[in-house]
Amino acid sequence: MKFPRLRAITLVAALLAASTTAAAQDVLIRNATVHTATARGTLRGADVLVRNGRIAAVGQGLQAGGAAVVDAQGAPLTPALFGGINDIGVEEVSGESATVDASLALGANAADMRVRPEFDVTLAYNPDSVLVPVARVEGIGWTLLSAGSKPGGSLIGGQGGVVRLDGSLDAVGPRALFVTLGGDGANLSGSSRAAQWMLLDQLVDELRGRIPQDSQFALLTPAGRAAMARYIGGGGRVMVRVQRAADIARLLRWARQRDVRVAVVGGAEAWKVAPQLAAAGVPVFVDALANLPADFDEINATLENAARLHAAGVRVSFFQGRDASHNARKIRQLAGNAVANGLPWDAALAGLTTVPADVLGVTDAVGNAIAPGQRADLVLWSGDPLDVASVARQVWLDGRAIPMRSRQTELRDRYLRADDGLPRAYPAPAR
Repeated sequence: MKFPRLRAITLVAALLAASTTAAAQDVLIRNATVHTATARGTLRGADVLVRNGRIAAVGQGLQAGGAAVVDAQGAPLTPALFGGINDIGVEEVSGESATVDASLALGANAADMRVRPEFDVTLAYNPDSVLVPVARVEGIGWTLLSAGSKPGGSLIGGQGGVVRLDGSLDAVGPRALFVTLGGDGANLSGSSRAAQWMLLDQLVDELRGRIPQDSQFALLTPAGRAAMARYIGGGGRVMVRVQRAADIARLLRWARQRDVRVAVVGGAEAWKVAPQLAAAGVPVFVDALANLPADFDEINATLENAARLHAAGVRVSFFQGRDASHNARKIRQLAGNAVANGLPWDAALAGLTTVPADVLGVTDAVGNAIAPGQRADLVLWSGDPLDVASVARQVWLDGRAIPMRSRQTELRDRYLRADDGLPRAYPAPAR
């Protein structure tokens, strides 16, 4: 559904009025097509009442009771979406190293080359990054910061975590450990994927005390051992970037033997081992645009990857392989592309809401479904949220109407204004 221009202006005016009141966290969104991301599915002509930043009720004919009222005019309403796995807030300009904090490389000395799982990239997160509002005005409410390794680092990238794009400084929920295996990790493990399993098993041996902590061959610092203990048998989530089916099969066997909760990131060939993934309860964050053999790990890539995994019973979310930070908005395109290739629409929405929230342990920290008691992180759309032609009309985080502005929109407005005789670098005088 597309909004007529007059109705869109009326909606914006109402939202601006609501955002300036003391009761800005209390709002009734009336007459929406509510995609609940729950067992209730999609509710047409429904109302959503928000009180104190939480969803109080979902139904029809709800009373505002003093809350600001927004008439959705039948438009789609969803939870705020997951932005994928990226470096928003820890990367500003990818070509300027001083603004990139996502990866670790300590140096060439043997003492510096230890595995450093204690590295926590969330401590570099900048909520004032210009990338935050750029993603937020596109309906992205939260994202997972990844930790990686540069040449000179290790296959253990470090820890990342979920951040809300509401201006909060600190990450929410538990941390996740990032590991790179297969061809992508070969340059981090002596140019051989066989060495990756050797190194992982040595880390386990250190944790189990089979290699003394003061051994010259030890890979972990004391802080590193404490960090690894949270993931090897400790229940923490390990995000493993891996593509080849054979490597994924070995990962499943290793994780079962070592009692490690893994999630596959990328998984271009994951569909080939879908039954094993489903049996192990391992979720997959797929790049739904991967269709060509970009390298020898992705020879069997297919656009039907997400659909085949879902059909086998695997929980599916999404991973954007390239430019994920500056174009987090494209995560919707990935989900829509998966739908075009057989993934059910509701499963695609779940992959942007409930699935990643559950996998990452943040179901109480982010609004991932529209149901009473959930945080009121909501997006009102101009049309199908998985259609790139649709836009977010309004985003609410904890019930607060977020200004739908970013540096990109401000530059647009600045340079598209009518020629008034002033140089385009100067604002028009106040009237």
